[in-house]
Amino acid sequence: MAYRHVVGPRSWVFADLPVLMAKATPIRSGDRLAGIAAESAEESMAARWCLAEVPLAEILARPLIPYEADDVTRLILDTHDARAFAEIAHLTVGDFREFLLTAAPETLARIAPGVTPEMAAAVSKIMRNQDLILVARKARVVTRFRNTIGLPGTLAVRLQPNHPTDDPAGITAAILDGLSYGCGDAVIGINPASDSLHALGTLLHLLDDVIRRLEIPTQGCVLTHITTTIEAMNRGWPVDLPFQSIAGTQAANASFGVTLPILREAHEAARALKRGSVGDNVLYFETGQGSALSADAHHGIDQQTLEARAYAVARAYKPFLVNTVVGFIGPEYLYDGKEIIRAGLEDHFCGKLMGVPLGVDVCYTNHAEADQDDMDTLLTLLGAAGCTYIIGVPGADDVMLNYQSTSFHDALYIREVLGLRRAPEFEAWLARIGLTDGNGALLPGDGGRRLLKAAPELAA
Repeated sequence: MAYRHVVGPRSWVFADLPVLMAKATPIRSGDRLAGIAAESAEESMAARWCLAEVPLAEILARPLIPYEADDVTRLILDTHDARAFAEIAHLTVGDFREFLLTAAPETLARIAPGVTPEMAAAVSKIMRNQDLILVARKARVVTRFRNTIGLPGTLAVRLQPNHPTDDPAGITAAILDGLSYGCGDAVIGINPASDSLHALGTLLHLLDDVIRRLEIPTQGCVLTHITTTIEAMNRGWPVDLPFQSIAGTQAANASFGVTLPILREAHEAARALKRGSVGDNVLYFETGQGSALSADAHHGIDQQTLEARAYAVARAYKPFLVNTVVGFIGPEYLYDGKEIIRAGLEDHFCGKLMGVPLGVDVCYTNHAEADQDDMDTLLTLLGAAGCTYIIGVPGADDVMLNYQSTSFHDALYIREVLGLRRAPEFEAWLARIGLTDGNGALLPGDGGRRLLKAAPELAA
């Protein structure tokens, strides 16, 4: 079915809904690389005007990837909540934008199960940055394991103590460094240099030891392949949150070596362990615009819409954490700071609108046309937008993954500027061991020494 829109003397024609949505996407290098981007600003604007007139019900009725060809499409349609959708079923994409701008937080929570990723992506394409921030700030998604994240007025931090050789002493030092800055309430999450089962066991026991000795109300995660983590659970090793990178198409997920039944198996196994103390949200997913294109599994669909489809995969398993590593894949997909900033706001908006606890790795690679000032801008905008959590890396420079992210100091900055608190259980722990005052502010002195005093065995 072709879509048409007249602008001045010219009639623009878009062959079908995937073409229309791709042309309506703000320009980015990944869609250019795929050959699906608008060829001019005029074509892009005509596509946005045209997309605004498309009914949400039509988007639901016209899957971008056929139902019989893709299990992510089947998941989206088979789990769609028709009752939640009924409240917005009469709206066009343009009407939906107006609805969202004035909706109360309770309304957004109520309709979330009825919002498909294609609807979320479509409306984001016709929104300004300030629209994305305003709506995402109202969409609160709260999850629980050993603490509670996503509450209004809070911003959690994943403490990321990666080491190029998985050295336990180096990782422990980075963990203590991050804790001394009040980071780690989202998760203490290690990207291992090795994917071996032996390395996984060492790191899982290290995390469990630190968390138990210091009695930290947080959770650990080693970001290895989920099948390796399933084996670790079968062996009785201390797994809090199984992790997996996911994408928005069946073929892209296959390129990661994962299927929906494998995710379900990990979800059920982790919940059966009952390691959470305040809740049972147990999975951790990461995503990123461009992954489906990298795997030649994009079906001619723009990368931002496919990213939103990954959130539908995540949503099905009620995860504790999801984050988009927004600038990690490289300039082939998000060329410069402007594209990274826009993509970060889109991803955060779409995830929160769909009811996913979305965090953002505010990051870039060294060959992108971006710098730390761009990341400061995106970090500040996401803080205003109510982002669930960000990443904390020593010095903002991940020496194992070789990319630039945000530091423990950056977390202090955004919390102070916007008055954001930590997860309440974690903040109470920091005060109890003498690292912060009653308002969550770091106390003067050597925080590392206080941590070692709390658990002197870690100094060994």
